[in-house]
Order: sequence, then C-alpha cells, then structure tokens
Amino acid sequence: MRKLGGVALGLLLSACVGGVEPPRTGVSSPSDRAPEPARVHPTRDTGASPNIRGIQAPARIVGAVPMLATPVVSPVEPANAAAAGVLPGPPVASLPISDDQAEAALAAFVTSCPGLLRRSDVSGLTRGSDWQPACAAARPVQRGGARAFFAQWLEAVQVGDGKAFATGYYEPEIAGSLTRRSGYEAPVYGRPDDLVDVDLGAFSAGLKGKKIRGRVQGSNFVPYYDRTAIEQGALSGKAPVLAWARDPVELFFLQIQGSGRLRLPDGEILRIGYATQNGRDYTGIGALMKTRGLLQPGQTSMQGIVAWLHDHPVEGQAIMRENKSFVFFRELDGAPLGALGLPVIGQVSAAADVKFVPLGAPVFLSLDRQDASGLWVVQDTGGAIKGSNRFDTFWGACAAAEATAGGMAGRGTAFLLLPVGTVARLNGARYGGPTPQP
Repeated sequence: MRKLGGVALGLLLSACVGGVEPPRTGVSSPSDRAPEPARVHPTRDTGASPNIRGIQAPARIVGAVPMLATPVVSPVEPANAAAAGVLPGPPVASLPISDDQAEAALAAFVTSCPGLLRRSDVSGLTRGSDWQPACAAARPVQRGGARAFFAQWLEAVQVGDGKAFATGYYEPEIAGSLTRRSGYEAPVYGRPDDLVDVDLGAFSAGLKGKKIRGRVQGSNFVPYYDRTAIEQGALSGKAPVLAWARDPVELFFLQIQGSGRLRLPDGEILRIGYATQNGRDYTGIGALMKTRGLLQPGQTSMQGIVAWLHDHPVEGQAIMRENKSFVFFRELDGAPLGALGLPVIGQVSAAADVKFVPLGAPVFLSLDRQDASGLWVVQDTGGAIKGSNRFDTFWGACAAAEATAGGMAGRGTAFLLLPVGTVARLNGARYGGPTPQP
C-alpha cells in the first residue's frame, strides 16, 4: 500500500492543522529517491482548503443517502471491469461535487495523467490514447474551472452492479528507535536479500500477468517465510533492520496501512513506505475476531481491535500471526507513495483493484457516509482491496485521519469518471454494434 506538484496543496491536504513534521534529514541518497512528479498549474498551488471533507477529531459520523445504481445481475466473479459490464451513469455535471473536491481531484488527476497514458489498463476499460484529450485539457484549467472540466471531458460509468464498499487508511505514527534498546524490540525490516519475484508470464503465455514471490531452497523454489517464522527470527542476517518499534501491535497495523512515520526518541521523524511483501495471502484479523465472538458490539473498529490485542497480548500475538502476510519497508524522504509512484494525498487519493479501475482515474462515491462521499482519484492499490467497486480512501496523517479511517465502512454506489465515449465504445464492441472511432 502510498509532493504532489504544488507543495502547498500537498501539505494542506495530507496533514493536520498545526503543522507538518519534516522527515528525518539524510534518510536516503538522491539515487534512491522517486522521480519528482509533474507540477500542477500554479493557480491550484495556493488557497486550498486543508479539510475538504469536513472531518473533525474526534470523528463524527454523518449519515447520507447514497445514489441508486442501475440494477444489474453481474457475472460470478468477473475477471475485470470489462467482463463485469458497464452502464452509463448520471451526467457528471449533476453529481454533487464541491468546488474544493473538484480542485483537489483535478490536481491529483494531472499528476496521474502520465501513468494513465503509458500504463496498460488491465481493467479492459480504457487505452492510453483514450486519456490523451482529457489529460491535454486538464493542465491549463484555471482555478474555479475544475468542475466544468470534469463535466466536459469525462463521463460517469457504472461497473457491474455499481454497489460500492469503501474502507479507509491513513499514515500512522508510532514510536521507534534507530537502535535496539529496552522497550524497542520489534524490528522494522527492509527487503530481504533472498526474496525473489517471479513473473510467471515469462514461462507461459497462459500465466501472463501472474507473479509470485518466494525463495530458493536448494534446487527448489518455495514460499517465503510467513509472519510466524519471521517473528521467530527466520530473517536473521537476511534483511536490513531499518528501525525498532516500541509496540508490535502498532507495527502490525502500520504494515496494514503500508506506510507511516516512526517518531524517534529525539523527536525526529523517520518516514517509511512499502517496499514489498512476502507473497503470502493477507488475512483480515478483524473478521476472524468477530466470527470467534472476541469483539463486543462497538469494538469492530480498528481502535477496538487494537485495544483487545493490547489487553490480550498472548492471544493477540497468535491471532496476528494468522495473517501470514508480512510487509517490508524502505525509508522515504517525503510523503507516502502510492502504486503510481506518486505521493498519496489525504482526503483525495484512494486505492482500488486495478482489474476494475484504471490506476489514476477519478471515481465518484455516493455512500451512506457523508465524509467519504464525493470525488476521489485512484492512485493506489492494496492487498486486501480486491474486486469490483471496492475502494480504500486515504485520509492523511493526524488524529482525525486515524479516527475516520479506522472506523470507515461506507456502502453505496460508485461511478468511475472515464473519457467521454468509453461506454459507447465498450458496449458497441460487446454487442456487435458500431464502435465509435477514438
């Protein structure tokens, strides 16, 4: 799992009121740094609202009535969005998008355009050339013209039954130390030397697009160590230790978020981001705990799960180990990066399954939660974010972000915003009718 051109906008949208902690100095060499993304138009670099969705601390859930999707009987487990089928959504101009949301989403869309133009869209919805007109038109848009831009150049598209489920993630901050010391015993690992990525498509055309991770044992390729083995010392001498965390439960959840901050004893901040994962399947422990009756009503939020794990350290460690997935980190010298290699932006960026959403595309979520409803830009992916109309909204880094993300479970309807003509082209090809020329 996650600066934006226009420093002011990035800072305002991804941080709490009261300032932004600078990264620890000298955390990486210039050759290790991600390339600087393209900058947005300077008129969108200033004056942005620091809180475009009105979240407060503590979080207060405000209900909303989501828009209705067009009834559809979807194929069982469609392979991608094109297989699920698409329908036209409402006119983009009719969607309740605030000016602040539109401006922030347009800035994120501009930085995403290079990825939209060059990436192969495995969702089957778009081709790189489809995005060219909208991307060319986006950069010169003046402040105040964002809503009109989206209405002119993009159309709302319902994928499958359109029934959306949205969770939330954030950039956590936990206590850590660069050296092992009393009270700081949980290692924060970098990528192991013996972890191997295998592209199965190189061996068989039928396996194109499929990848696995593992390690070489003698003459065999075997699965990589799971969480239990790693915590019991399997990585000794095989992986760098970036730091030591004070609380293993907090480190577990930082792995789930995919990036975060370590506050060092001297007050400095070390930012870490996702480097890779051990190749094992992700298991959500909240569902396990709920099924086993370990969580009482009102405890099913992230905060409730963390409290239970702290109160039951032995049982908690065993439950966390049932999630065999393990995330390895790298040091960052800026904001957390998403799957596009761009910084994710609080209250703007979202994660989705690239088989169902073109990475970089905007999406309008109409949910039963007012705070998460509105316009987002899909700039990230997640190991647990799979399937059609499944989204994970990013809320930044602060107490309000943690409270909102930790309790986020919004349901409603999703409309992707895709280049005008996408539905006609796809449905023309699907049903044998005339296909508009791009």
